[in-house]
Amino acid sequence: MPSDTHLHTLLEAVLTREVPGLTRLVRAERLSGGASQETYRLAVETADGPGQLCLRRAAGGDGVELAPGQPGLAAEARLMMAARAAGVPEPEVHYVLTEADGLGEGFVMQWLDGETLGARIVRSDALADVRPRLAEQCGEVLARIHAIDLARTGLDTLLETIAPAAFVHRMWERYQEYGTPQPMIDFAGRWLLEHLPRDVEPALVHNDFRNGNLMVDATGVVAVLDWEVAHIGDPMRDLGWICTNSWRFGGAGPVGGFGSYEDFFRGYERVSGQPVDRDRVKFWEVFGSFWWAVGCLSMAEHYRHGPDPTVERPGIGRRSSECQIDCVNLLIPGPVRIPEPPPFDSTLDMPRIDELLESVRDFLRGDVMAETEGRTRFLARVASNSLDIALRETALGPGHRAAELAGLRKVLMDAEGDLETLRWRLVRGLRDGSIDLAAPGLADHLRQTVAVQIAIDQPRYSGLATALRSGVTEAPDAPG
Repeated sequence: MPSDTHLHTLLEAVLTREVPGLTRLVRAERLSGGASQETYRLAVETADGPGQLCLRRAAGGDGVELAPGQPGLAAEARLMMAARAAGVPEPEVHYVLTEADGLGEGFVMQWLDGETLGARIVRSDALADVRPRLAEQCGEVLARIHAIDLARTGLDTLLETIAPAAFVHRMWERYQEYGTPQPMIDFAGRWLLEHLPRDVEPALVHNDFRNGNLMVDATGVVAVLDWEVAHIGDPMRDLGWICTNSWRFGGAGPVGGFGSYEDFFRGYERVSGQPVDRDRVKFWEVFGSFWWAVGCLSMAEHYRHGPDPTVERPGIGRRSSECQIDCVNLLIPGPVRIPEPPPFDSTLDMPRIDELLESVRDFLRGDVMAETEGRTRFLARVASNSLDIALRETALGPGHRAAELAGLRKVLMDAEGDLETLRWRLVRGLRDGSIDLAAPGLADHLRQTVAVQIAIDQPRYSGLATALRSGVTEAPDAPG
């Protein structure tokens, strides 16, 4: 990857050559977030005065191997241009990088102003007036995306066609390559294969259409972002994904945290002229949590072996349990109990392990965040959150593992072995079908184990609150 100075030089040469009227690159600022791709805000000088552009680039620049199903950033630029021509709100793409540019894969596009942070879209007072209309507008936008003529735009030659069964198998097999036994992921994978949608009419699928990949201002959706995993498949995948709990950011509305199913479906049906298959949307909601549970683990895998080992990636890896508790709530809701953590009261060590972790966490949240800005400040917060996970793991982990082992022995009928051995035995039984999804005690074991794990990883996640409520109130209907 070129140094900052070298990147500036190479990028300025490209911009002055390819963007009419642009005379100088003033600054290239990498923005926070973007764990799988890099995004830069480019301050430029033009013949008409100062301006801004946006650079989207593969993580680490050159040498990034695409995962299965990823079309690449050059194809992503083509997708955005086709969507813009179809009436989808999109920035104008000015230039697609080539190998000769020396900057890796990527493209330069128009800079648009608007809010992209999902939590702010759900809560910001500045968007209060438009929020009630967003779900319906999202339905309209998706209908336009799904109506894009794949043959006429040439996208049928760039994108992969993925049937629902192949999609489930691909994600399940990718997870299995990571060598970690996560029984709830295997349970969800089995359920999905037993409830596959039928008679699917393929269309262009954005595949990451959600709150957090939309730019919104006071007028509504300004742009649809991040087309990096688009494919041809079941269009209901997009409708289920924006309803997945991970992308509600604590909001009450099932559509992106800001809207209702009814408004969302109404917008889609009005523009598409086709009724929404609600059962298929529910299937893809379950798949969404399954998919992102694996996707989070892939971030941890990328941290271990990829070209961009930032502190952000292992933090995202621990978010897999968020998706797993969402699968629990959709498929096997019921009562759970979170134990109280024992106090750190040992006199053997001074300072204790919790004091060491807390001191570093507080330094990051206080001194480091106060003295930094932009991406460095963002990563300091991420690092401090990881230390909070380590603190909760230290407190709750030993009891959690002991309880999990006892539960596994019960489900597996008094099987002998340590925790790792028995967890692998359960996982392999779910994969090969020798353990039934309705096996006695299995749902209770998975529900309790996943709930305590999310209490360690992210106790404020809304899915844990839902799980805790499900034992004392009416549980949500399980899809299918």
